[in-house]
Amino acid sequence: MLRLIACFLYMGGYLVYTIPRLSRLKRLPDDLNPDIKKQLIHETPKKWSKTFMAMTGSQIEVEGLHHIPEGPVLFASNHEGNFDIPVLIGAIEKPFGFISKIEVKKVPVLSAWMEAINCVFIDRKNREKAHDSIMAGAKLLKEGNSLVIFPEGTRSKGGPIGLFKAGGFRLTKDSGVPIVPISIQGTADVFEKNGRLVKPAKIKVVISPPVYSRQYKDKDLISLAEEIRDVIIQSRNAKRIAS
Repeated sequence: MLRLIACFLYMGGYLVYTIPRLSRLKRLPDDLNPDIKKQLIHETPKKWSKTFMAMTGSQIEVEGLHHIPEGPVLFASNHEGNFDIPVLIGAIEKPFGFISKIEVKKVPVLSAWMEAINCVFIDRKNREKAHDSIMAGAKLLKEGNSLVIFPEGTRSKGGPIGLFKAGGFRLTKDSGVPIVPISIQGTADVFEKNGRLVKPAKIKVVISPPVYSRQYKDKDLISLAEEIRDVIIQSRNAKRIAS
């Protein structure tokens, strides 16, 4: 219980503490090199995520960072639990945003930081607005920004990887960026499997080789989603955490 309280007090306190920095970052000149600007903005979320995960006492192993290509990519990851997000922010050096449910936009300060790192909010209950969000995400990718999607659409909470929804892969069809499959294992052991308490866990992140436009351009979205899911399942099984 104490670890849970400490983690969430830190999360809330850090968000409030960073409000002045967020204001300064929003005033960065438009002519600043885009890559430098993204790195400056991502320094704060990365520092938060690394400290936050350290407070859980978890051990995080990351494999395959060399597979991430230069330029914008779409990271596609399975979704075990709420701690997937800080794990990925801390593990991956390339700046990126998330495709997130629109409800998160109501959270003060957090939503402002998410907008700063170019997250896209999707209203899944409104098909027209969801389509507009996908188009906005594709535009971000074309402009050189990377994004993360969780194609399951919900947390597996440590269970089998669910079916992948095909809609998110429209982002790549419209932008032509590489897809980088990511397998996450162990984050549900931090929180979801513990009666919503925070406990240390062994977490494994495996980054698979990218799938380029030339490899997927002739595939329909459903087939592409199934193929990426298979890659993630195979890498997860091959690199399963030793008990």
